[in-house]
Amino acid sequence: MATMVRSGVMLVVDAKALQQAQDRLRERGIDVVRLGYSDLLGAERGRDLLVRRFARTAADGVAFCRSVFATSPRGDVIDIEGGLSAGLPDVLAVPDVGTVRDIPWEPGVAHMIADVFDPDGTPSQESPRTVLRRVLDRYDGVIPVVGPELEFFLLEPDSGAPRGWRRYGEGTGRVYTAGSVGDPENTQLAWLRRLDAYGLEVVAANHEFGSGQFEINLWHSDALDAADRTFRFRTAVQELARRQGKLATFMAKPFDDDAGSGFHVHFSCRAPDGGALFDDPTGQDGLSRAARSAVAGILAHAPALAALLNPTVTSYKRLGPGTMAPWLADWGLDNRSALIRVPPERGGATRLEVRLGDASVNPYVGIAAVLAAAHLGMRDGLEPPPPLEGYGYDAARAPRLPSGLASALSALEADAELADVLGPRFVAAYVAYKRNELERFARTVTDWEFREYA
Repeated sequence: MATMVRSGVMLVVDAKALQQAQDRLRERGIDVVRLGYSDLLGAERGRDLLVRRFARTAADGVAFCRSVFATSPRGDVIDIEGGLSAGLPDVLAVPDVGTVRDIPWEPGVAHMIADVFDPDGTPSQESPRTVLRRVLDRYDGVIPVVGPELEFFLLEPDSGAPRGWRRYGEGTGRVYTAGSVGDPENTQLAWLRRLDAYGLEVVAANHEFGSGQFEINLWHSDALDAADRTFRFRTAVQELARRQGKLATFMAKPFDDDAGSGFHVHFSCRAPDGGALFDDPTGQDGLSRAARSAVAGILAHAPALAALLNPTVTSYKRLGPGTMAPWLADWGLDNRSALIRVPPERGGATRLEVRLGDASVNPYVGIAAVLAAAHLGMRDGLEPPPPLEGYGYDAARAPRLPSGLASALSALEADAELADVLGPRFVAAYVAYKRNELERFARTVTDWEFREYA
Protein backbone atom coordinates (compact mmCIF):
# COMPACT_ATOMS: atom_id res chain seq x y z
CA MET A 1 0.00 0.00 0.00
CA ALA A 2 1.14 3.54 -0.65
CA THR A 3 2.22 5.47 2.41
CA MET A 4 -0.90 7.60 2.46
CA VAL A 5 -4.46 7.81 3.65
CA ARG A 6 -7.32 9.66 1.99
CA SER A 7 -9.25 12.49 3.60
CA GLY A 8 -12.03 13.55 1.25
CA VAL A 9 -10.21 14.28 -1.98
CA MET A 10 -7.06 15.53 -0.25
CA LEU A 11 -3.93 13.42 -0.08
CA VAL A 12 -2.68 12.87 3.48
CA VAL A 13 0.65 11.06 3.70
CA ASP A 14 1.13 8.61 6.59
CA ALA A 15 3.83 10.51 8.50
CA LYS A 16 4.29 7.73 11.05
CA ALA A 17 5.08 5.16 8.33
CA LEU A 18 7.57 7.55 6.74
CA GLN A 19 9.34 8.14 10.05
CA GLN A 20 9.49 4.42 10.80
CA ALA A 21 10.96 3.79 7.36
CA GLN A 22 13.52 6.55 7.92
CA ASP A 23 14.54 5.06 11.25
CA ARG A 24 14.94 1.55 9.83
CA LEU A 25 17.01 2.85 6.92
CA ARG A 26 19.36 4.75 9.20
CA GLU A 27 19.81 1.67 11.39
CA ARG A 28 21.02 -0.25 8.30
CA GLY A 29 23.46 2.49 7.32
CA ILE A 30 21.37 3.70 4.36
CA ASP A 31 21.74 7.45 3.83
CA VAL A 32 19.97 7.94 0.47
CA VAL A 33 16.56 6.81 -0.84
CA ARG A 34 16.11 6.72 -4.59
CA LEU A 35 12.41 7.39 -5.16
CA GLY A 36 11.31 6.24 -8.62
CA TYR A 37 8.24 5.70 -10.75
CA SER A 38 7.47 4.74 -14.34
CA ASP A 39 6.72 7.19 -17.16
CA LEU A 40 4.50 6.20 -20.09
CA LEU A 41 7.37 4.37 -21.79
CA GLY A 42 8.46 2.43 -18.70
CA ALA A 43 11.58 4.54 -18.12
CA GLU A 44 12.25 5.40 -14.50
CA ARG A 45 11.84 8.99 -13.34
CA GLY A 46 12.98 9.79 -9.84
CA ARG A 47 14.95 11.70 -7.25
CA ASP A 48 17.57 10.86 -4.63
CA LEU A 49 16.42 11.87 -1.13
CA LEU A 50 18.64 12.13 1.94
CA VAL A 51 17.44 9.64 4.53
CA ARG A 52 18.00 11.93 7.50
CA ARG A 53 15.33 14.27 6.05
CA PHE A 54 13.28 11.61 4.26
CA ALA A 55 10.11 11.76 6.41
CA ARG A 56 10.05 15.55 6.21
CA THR A 57 10.78 15.71 2.49
CA ALA A 58 8.09 13.20 1.55
CA ALA A 59 5.49 14.43 4.06
CA ASP A 60 3.36 16.11 1.39
CA GLY A 61 4.51 13.97 -1.51
CA VAL A 62 7.51 14.78 -3.69
CA ALA A 63 6.63 17.13 -6.55
CA PHE A 64 7.45 16.33 -10.18
CA CYS A 65 6.34 18.07 -13.36
CA ARG A 66 3.35 16.15 -14.77
CA SER A 67 4.73 16.35 -18.30
CA VAL A 68 7.61 14.06 -17.29
CA PHE A 69 5.17 11.22 -17.95
CA ALA A 70 5.29 12.13 -21.64
CA THR A 71 8.86 13.33 -22.17
CA SER A 72 10.59 11.38 -24.93
CA PRO A 73 14.04 9.72 -24.65
CA ARG A 74 15.38 12.60 -26.78
CA GLY A 75 13.86 15.26 -24.52
CA ASP A 76 10.76 16.20 -26.49
CA VAL A 77 7.90 17.29 -24.21
CA ILE A 78 4.68 15.88 -25.65
CA ASP A 79 1.50 17.78 -24.82
CA ILE A 80 -0.84 15.40 -22.99
CA GLU A 81 -4.02 16.54 -21.27
CA GLY A 82 -3.16 18.73 -18.29
CA GLY A 83 0.49 18.99 -19.34
CA LEU A 84 2.30 21.48 -21.55
CA SER A 85 -0.77 23.47 -22.62
CA ALA A 86 -1.93 23.66 -18.99
CA GLY A 87 1.30 25.36 -17.91
CA LEU A 88 3.31 22.26 -16.88
CA PRO A 89 1.66 21.64 -13.48
CA ASP A 90 2.89 19.21 -10.82
CA VAL A 91 2.05 15.71 -9.72
CA LEU A 92 3.00 14.27 -6.33
CA ALA A 93 5.05 11.10 -5.85
CA VAL A 94 4.23 9.29 -2.61
CA PRO A 95 6.69 6.60 -1.41
CA ASP A 96 5.34 3.08 -1.10
CA VAL A 97 7.52 2.13 1.88
CA GLY A 98 6.65 -1.54 1.44
CA THR A 99 8.72 -1.58 -1.77
CA VAL A 100 12.03 -0.55 -0.19
CA ARG A 101 15.06 -2.50 -1.46
CA ASP A 102 18.76 -1.88 -0.81
CA ILE A 103 20.67 -1.47 -4.09
CA PRO A 104 23.55 -3.98 -3.88
CA TRP A 105 25.86 -2.13 -6.28
CA GLU A 106 25.33 1.28 -4.63
CA PRO A 107 26.33 1.05 -0.96
CA GLY A 108 24.21 3.26 1.28
CA VAL A 109 21.39 3.63 -1.28
CA ALA A 110 17.92 2.07 -1.11
CA HIS A 111 15.19 2.20 -3.73
CA MET A 112 11.47 2.85 -3.24
CA ILE A 113 8.69 2.88 -5.80
CA ALA A 114 6.28 5.79 -5.68
CA ASP A 115 2.58 6.02 -6.37
CA VAL A 116 1.75 9.22 -8.23
CA PHE A 117 -1.17 11.55 -7.44
CA ASP A 118 -2.64 14.72 -8.87
CA PRO A 119 -2.52 17.77 -6.57
CA ASP A 120 -6.18 17.21 -5.61
CA GLY A 121 -5.18 13.92 -3.98
CA THR A 122 -6.63 11.59 -6.62
CA PRO A 123 -4.44 8.93 -8.27
CA SER A 124 -2.78 10.17 -11.44
CA GLN A 125 -4.57 8.53 -14.36
CA GLU A 126 -1.43 8.77 -16.51
CA SER A 127 0.60 6.74 -14.01
CA PRO A 128 1.16 3.20 -15.35
CA ARG A 129 1.11 1.80 -11.80
CA THR A 130 -2.30 3.42 -11.30
CA VAL A 131 -3.49 1.84 -14.56
CA LEU A 132 -2.54 -1.63 -13.32
CA ARG A 133 -4.24 -1.04 -9.96
CA ARG A 134 -7.37 0.08 -11.83
CA VAL A 135 -7.44 -3.17 -13.82
CA LEU A 136 -6.83 -5.30 -10.73
CA ASP A 137 -9.87 -3.72 -9.08
CA ARG A 138 -11.99 -5.38 -11.78
CA TYR A 139 -10.93 -8.85 -10.64
CA ASP A 140 -13.04 -8.65 -7.47
CA GLY A 141 -11.26 -11.13 -5.18
CA VAL A 142 -9.59 -13.16 -7.93
CA ILE A 143 -5.78 -12.80 -7.81
CA PRO A 144 -4.03 -12.51 -11.20
CA VAL A 145 -0.57 -14.11 -11.09
CA VAL A 146 2.14 -13.12 -13.55
CA GLY A 147 5.55 -14.54 -14.42
CA PRO A 148 7.59 -12.23 -16.71
CA GLU A 149 10.24 -13.30 -19.23
CA LEU A 150 12.43 -10.59 -20.77
CA GLU A 151 15.07 -10.67 -23.48
CA PHE A 152 17.65 -7.97 -24.17
CA PHE A 153 20.82 -7.36 -26.14
CA LEU A 154 24.10 -6.49 -24.47
CA LEU A 155 26.35 -4.25 -26.56
CA GLU A 156 29.89 -2.94 -26.20
CA PRO A 157 31.37 0.20 -27.76
CA ASP A 158 33.00 -0.07 -31.17
CA SER A 159 33.87 3.13 -33.02
CA GLY A 160 34.05 1.17 -36.27
CA ALA A 161 30.52 -0.22 -36.01
CA PRO A 162 27.73 1.57 -37.92
CA ARG A 163 25.99 2.77 -34.74
CA GLY A 164 29.07 2.82 -32.50
CA TRP A 165 28.13 -0.48 -30.78
CA ARG A 166 28.78 -4.15 -31.48
CA ARG A 167 27.07 -7.17 -29.96
CA TYR A 168 28.84 -8.41 -26.86
CA GLY A 169 30.40 -11.86 -27.31
CA GLU A 170 29.27 -11.96 -30.93
CA GLY A 171 28.56 -15.42 -32.29
CA THR A 172 25.57 -17.31 -33.65
CA GLY A 173 23.90 -20.55 -32.57
CA ARG A 174 24.23 -20.00 -28.83
CA VAL A 175 20.58 -20.17 -27.82
CA TYR A 176 20.04 -21.84 -24.42
CA THR A 177 23.71 -21.81 -23.50
CA ALA A 178 25.36 -20.64 -20.29
CA GLY A 179 28.97 -19.98 -19.34
CA SER A 180 31.71 -18.37 -21.39
CA VAL A 181 30.62 -19.80 -24.77
CA GLY A 182 28.36 -16.80 -25.38
CA ASP A 183 29.42 -14.69 -22.42
CA PRO A 184 33.23 -14.40 -22.36
CA GLU A 185 33.30 -12.13 -19.29
CA ASN A 186 30.69 -14.18 -17.35
CA THR A 187 28.54 -11.06 -17.13
CA GLN A 188 25.27 -12.98 -16.99
CA LEU A 189 26.31 -14.96 -13.91
CA ALA A 190 27.50 -11.86 -12.06
CA TRP A 191 24.28 -10.02 -12.88
CA LEU A 192 22.09 -12.94 -11.85
CA ARG A 193 23.65 -12.85 -8.39
CA ARG A 194 23.36 -9.08 -8.04
CA LEU A 195 19.75 -9.00 -9.22
CA ASP A 196 18.93 -11.76 -6.73
CA ALA A 197 20.51 -9.71 -3.93
CA TYR A 198 18.25 -6.83 -5.03
CA GLY A 199 15.20 -8.93 -4.19
CA LEU A 200 13.91 -9.23 -7.75
CA GLU A 201 13.19 -12.98 -7.52
CA VAL A 202 15.16 -13.75 -10.67
CA VAL A 203 15.29 -17.51 -11.14
CA ALA A 204 17.13 -18.36 -14.37
CA ALA A 205 19.24 -16.85 -17.13
CA ASN A 206 20.61 -18.00 -20.46
CA HIS A 207 22.04 -16.80 -23.74
CA GLU A 208 19.21 -16.34 -26.21
CA PHE A 209 18.84 -16.83 -29.95
CA GLY A 210 20.45 -13.59 -31.08
CA SER A 211 24.14 -12.81 -30.93
CA GLY A 212 24.77 -10.96 -27.66
CA GLN A 213 21.15 -11.56 -26.60
CA PHE A 214 20.24 -12.79 -23.12
CA GLU A 215 17.08 -13.77 -21.26
CA ILE A 216 16.48 -13.57 -17.52
CA ASN A 217 13.28 -15.00 -16.04
CA LEU A 218 11.50 -13.70 -12.95
CA TRP A 219 9.46 -15.88 -10.60
CA HIS A 220 5.70 -15.54 -10.75
CA SER A 221 3.79 -13.51 -8.17
CA ASP A 222 0.75 -11.29 -7.78
CA ALA A 223 0.49 -8.98 -10.78
CA LEU A 224 1.44 -5.68 -9.10
CA ASP A 225 4.51 -7.20 -7.44
CA ALA A 226 5.52 -8.83 -10.73
CA ALA A 227 5.21 -5.50 -12.53
CA ASP A 228 7.21 -3.70 -9.83
CA ARG A 229 10.00 -6.28 -10.07
CA THR A 230 10.03 -6.13 -13.86
CA PHE A 231 10.20 -2.32 -13.79
CA ARG A 232 13.15 -2.47 -11.40
CA PHE A 233 14.77 -5.28 -13.39
CA ARG A 234 14.92 -3.27 -16.61
CA THR A 235 16.38 -0.23 -14.86
CA ALA A 236 18.89 -2.40 -12.97
CA VAL A 237 20.11 -4.25 -16.07
CA GLN A 238 20.67 -0.97 -17.91
CA GLU A 239 22.50 0.48 -14.90
CA LEU A 240 24.74 -2.57 -14.47
CA ALA A 241 25.63 -2.41 -18.17
CA ARG A 242 26.56 1.28 -17.94
CA ARG A 243 28.88 0.52 -15.04
CA GLN A 244 30.79 -1.85 -17.34
CA GLY A 245 30.90 0.64 -20.21
CA LYS A 246 28.31 -1.41 -22.09
CA LEU A 247 24.74 -0.83 -23.29
CA ALA A 248 21.82 -3.12 -22.45
CA THR A 249 18.97 -2.45 -24.82
CA PHE A 250 15.38 -3.65 -24.57
CA MET A 251 14.68 -2.33 -28.06
CA ALA A 252 12.28 -4.62 -29.92
CA LYS A 253 14.70 -5.35 -32.77
CA PRO A 254 18.01 -3.49 -32.73
CA PHE A 255 19.58 -5.29 -35.73
CA ASP A 256 18.29 -6.06 -39.22
CA ASP A 257 20.09 -9.40 -39.34
CA ASP A 258 19.22 -10.76 -35.90
CA ALA A 259 16.35 -11.78 -33.67
CA GLY A 260 14.03 -9.42 -31.82
CA SER A 261 13.60 -9.31 -28.05
CA GLY A 262 10.35 -10.39 -26.43
CA PHE A 263 8.51 -9.73 -23.18
CA HIS A 264 6.41 -12.85 -22.57
CA VAL A 265 3.76 -12.74 -19.87
CA HIS A 266 2.87 -16.01 -18.13
CA PHE A 267 -0.57 -15.40 -16.67
CA SER A 268 -2.88 -17.37 -14.38
CA CYS A 269 -5.43 -16.64 -11.66
CA ARG A 270 -5.99 -17.77 -8.10
CA ALA A 271 -9.58 -18.09 -6.97
CA PRO A 272 -10.62 -16.40 -3.69
CA ASP A 273 -10.23 -19.81 -1.96
CA GLY A 274 -6.66 -20.14 -3.28
CA GLY A 275 -7.47 -22.65 -6.02
CA ALA A 276 -6.05 -22.55 -9.54
CA LEU A 277 -8.81 -20.83 -11.50
CA PHE A 278 -7.50 -21.86 -14.92
CA ASP A 279 -7.20 -25.60 -14.15
CA ASP A 280 -10.00 -28.10 -14.80
CA PRO A 281 -9.06 -31.79 -15.28
CA THR A 282 -12.51 -32.41 -16.76
CA GLY A 283 -12.42 -29.45 -19.12
CA GLN A 284 -11.37 -29.44 -22.75
CA ASP A 285 -7.55 -29.63 -22.90
CA GLY A 286 -7.55 -29.54 -19.09
CA LEU A 287 -8.56 -25.88 -19.11
CA SER A 288 -11.36 -24.28 -17.13
CA ARG A 289 -14.10 -22.17 -18.67
CA ALA A 290 -12.37 -19.11 -17.17
CA ALA A 291 -9.08 -19.97 -18.89
CA ARG A 292 -10.76 -20.46 -22.26
CA SER A 293 -12.64 -17.18 -21.88
CA ALA A 294 -9.41 -15.39 -20.93
CA VAL A 295 -7.84 -16.73 -24.14
CA ALA A 296 -10.84 -15.53 -26.13
CA GLY A 297 -10.74 -12.08 -24.54
CA ILE A 298 -7.07 -11.60 -25.35
CA LEU A 299 -7.64 -12.67 -28.96
CA ALA A 300 -10.72 -10.45 -29.30
CA HIS A 301 -8.78 -7.38 -28.19
CA ALA A 302 -5.45 -8.34 -29.81
CA PRO A 303 -5.42 -5.48 -32.36
CA ALA A 304 -5.70 -2.90 -29.56
CA LEU A 305 -3.28 -4.83 -27.36
CA ALA A 306 -0.66 -4.53 -30.09
CA ALA A 307 -0.48 -0.76 -29.54
CA LEU A 308 0.41 -1.35 -25.87
CA LEU A 309 2.52 -4.53 -26.16
CA ASN A 310 4.32 -3.52 -29.38
CA PRO A 311 4.70 0.16 -28.54
CA THR A 312 7.30 1.47 -31.00
CA VAL A 313 7.81 1.93 -34.71
CA THR A 314 10.48 -0.77 -34.57
CA SER A 315 8.23 -3.25 -32.75
CA TYR A 316 6.52 -4.32 -35.97
CA LYS A 317 9.82 -5.30 -37.57
CA ARG A 318 10.06 -8.07 -34.95
CA LEU A 319 6.73 -9.68 -35.90
CA GLY A 320 6.00 -12.02 -38.77
CA PRO A 321 6.62 -15.42 -40.31
CA GLY A 322 9.84 -17.15 -39.34
CA THR A 323 10.48 -14.87 -36.36
CA MET A 324 9.08 -16.96 -33.48
CA ALA A 325 7.07 -13.82 -32.69
CA PRO A 326 3.32 -13.71 -33.38
CA TRP A 327 1.80 -12.38 -36.56
CA LEU A 328 -1.79 -13.57 -36.14
CA ALA A 329 -4.40 -13.49 -33.37
CA ASP A 330 -4.25 -17.21 -32.56
CA TRP A 331 -3.57 -19.60 -29.71
CA GLY A 332 -2.16 -23.09 -29.38
CA LEU A 333 -1.31 -25.86 -26.95
CA ASP A 334 2.45 -25.70 -26.28
CA ASN A 335 2.91 -23.96 -29.64
CA ARG A 336 5.51 -21.19 -29.76
CA SER A 337 4.35 -19.88 -33.13
CA ALA A 338 1.02 -18.70 -31.65
CA LEU A 339 0.20 -15.42 -29.94
CA ILE A 340 -0.97 -17.34 -26.85
CA ARG A 341 0.83 -20.53 -25.92
CA VAL A 342 -0.71 -22.79 -23.27
CA PRO A 343 2.24 -24.61 -21.64
CA PRO A 344 1.73 -28.34 -21.00
CA GLU A 345 1.69 -28.16 -17.17
CA ARG A 346 -1.66 -28.42 -15.43
CA GLY A 347 -2.86 -28.23 -11.85
CA GLY A 348 -1.49 -25.18 -10.03
CA ALA A 349 0.85 -24.46 -12.96
CA THR A 350 -1.96 -24.05 -15.52
CA ARG A 351 -1.33 -20.76 -17.26
CA LEU A 352 -1.31 -18.80 -20.50
CA GLU A 353 1.89 -17.50 -22.06
CA VAL A 354 1.09 -14.31 -23.97
CA ARG A 355 3.90 -13.92 -26.51
CA LEU A 356 2.78 -10.73 -28.24
CA GLY A 357 4.83 -8.23 -26.25
CA ASP A 358 8.35 -7.12 -27.07
CA ALA A 359 10.98 -6.03 -24.60
CA SER A 360 10.33 -2.31 -25.10
CA VAL A 361 6.89 -2.56 -23.47
CA ASN A 362 6.19 -0.71 -20.23
CA PRO A 363 5.77 -3.64 -17.80
CA TYR A 364 2.90 -2.02 -15.89
CA VAL A 365 1.06 -1.21 -19.12
CA GLY A 366 1.76 -4.55 -20.77
CA ILE A 367 0.58 -6.57 -17.79
CA ALA A 368 -2.44 -4.31 -17.29
CA ALA A 369 -3.40 -4.68 -20.96
CA VAL A 370 -3.25 -8.49 -20.89
CA LEU A 371 -5.26 -8.62 -17.67
CA ALA A 372 -7.83 -6.13 -18.97
CA ALA A 373 -8.49 -8.14 -22.14
CA ALA A 374 -8.63 -11.41 -20.20
CA HIS A 375 -11.09 -9.84 -17.73
CA LEU A 376 -13.38 -8.78 -20.57
CA GLY A 377 -13.29 -12.29 -22.01
CA MET A 378 -14.11 -13.86 -18.65
CA ARG A 379 -16.78 -11.27 -17.89
CA ASP A 380 -18.58 -12.01 -21.15
CA GLY A 381 -17.98 -15.78 -21.15
CA LEU A 382 -16.31 -15.69 -24.56
CA GLU A 383 -15.26 -18.93 -26.26
CA PRO A 384 -12.00 -19.12 -28.26
CA PRO A 385 -11.66 -20.60 -31.76
CA PRO A 386 -10.02 -24.03 -32.16
CA PRO A 387 -6.34 -24.01 -31.18
CA LEU A 388 -3.62 -23.72 -33.79
CA GLU A 389 -2.09 -27.01 -34.91
CA GLY A 390 1.35 -27.10 -36.48
CA TYR A 391 3.50 -24.12 -37.41
CA GLY A 392 1.58 -20.85 -37.56
CA TYR A 393 1.74 -17.77 -39.79
CA ASP A 394 -0.97 -18.87 -42.22
CA ALA A 395 -3.16 -15.78 -42.58
CA ALA A 396 -6.03 -17.93 -43.89
CA ARG A 397 -6.38 -19.49 -40.43
CA ALA A 398 -6.53 -16.45 -38.11
CA PRO A 399 -6.86 -12.64 -38.26
CA ARG A 400 -3.73 -10.60 -38.95
CA LEU A 401 -2.39 -8.34 -36.24
CA PRO A 402 -1.79 -4.66 -37.09
CA SER A 403 1.20 -4.25 -39.39
CA GLY A 404 2.41 -0.99 -37.88
CA LEU A 405 2.09 1.33 -34.91
CA ALA A 406 -0.35 3.69 -36.65
CA SER A 407 -2.93 0.98 -37.34
CA ALA A 408 -2.45 -0.47 -33.85
CA LEU A 409 -3.15 2.94 -32.29
CA SER A 410 -6.31 3.24 -34.42
CA ALA A 411 -7.41 -0.16 -33.09
CA LEU A 412 -6.75 0.97 -29.53
CA GLU A 413 -8.76 4.18 -30.03
CA ALA A 414 -11.64 2.12 -31.46
CA ASP A 415 -11.68 -0.39 -28.58
CA ALA A 416 -13.96 1.42 -26.13
CA GLU A 417 -14.32 -1.60 -23.83
CA LEU A 418 -10.58 -1.97 -23.31
CA ALA A 419 -10.13 1.79 -22.86
CA ASP A 420 -12.83 1.80 -20.18
CA VAL A 421 -10.95 -0.81 -18.15
CA LEU A 422 -7.53 0.81 -18.59
CA GLY A 423 -8.84 4.35 -18.10
CA PRO A 424 -9.85 6.75 -20.89
CA ARG A 425 -7.47 9.50 -19.73
CA PHE A 426 -4.52 7.13 -19.77
CA VAL A 427 -5.42 5.84 -23.23
CA ALA A 428 -5.78 9.40 -24.53
CA ALA A 429 -2.38 10.39 -23.12
CA TYR A 430 -0.74 7.25 -24.48
CA VAL A 431 -2.20 7.69 -27.97
CA ALA A 432 -1.24 11.39 -28.02
CA TYR A 433 2.34 10.50 -27.11
CA LYS A 434 2.58 7.72 -29.67
CA ARG A 435 1.00 9.74 -32.47
CA ASN A 436 3.62 12.40 -31.83
CA GLU A 437 6.29 9.68 -31.94
CA LEU A 438 5.06 8.69 -35.40
CA GLU A 439 5.17 12.32 -36.53
CA ARG A 440 8.75 12.68 -35.32
CA PHE A 441 9.76 9.45 -37.04
CA ALA A 442 8.13 10.56 -40.30
CA ARG A 443 10.39 13.63 -40.35
CA THR A 444 13.58 11.61 -39.77
CA VAL A 445 15.81 10.32 -42.58
CA THR A 446 16.91 6.78 -41.71
CA ASP A 447 20.19 4.99 -42.49
CA TRP A 448 18.28 2.72 -44.87
CA GLU A 449 16.98 5.69 -46.86
CA PHE A 450 20.45 7.16 -47.20
CA ARG A 451 21.94 3.86 -48.35
CA GLU A 452 19.06 3.23 -50.74
CA TYR A 453 18.74 6.65 -52.36
CA ALA A 454 21.96 8.61 -51.91
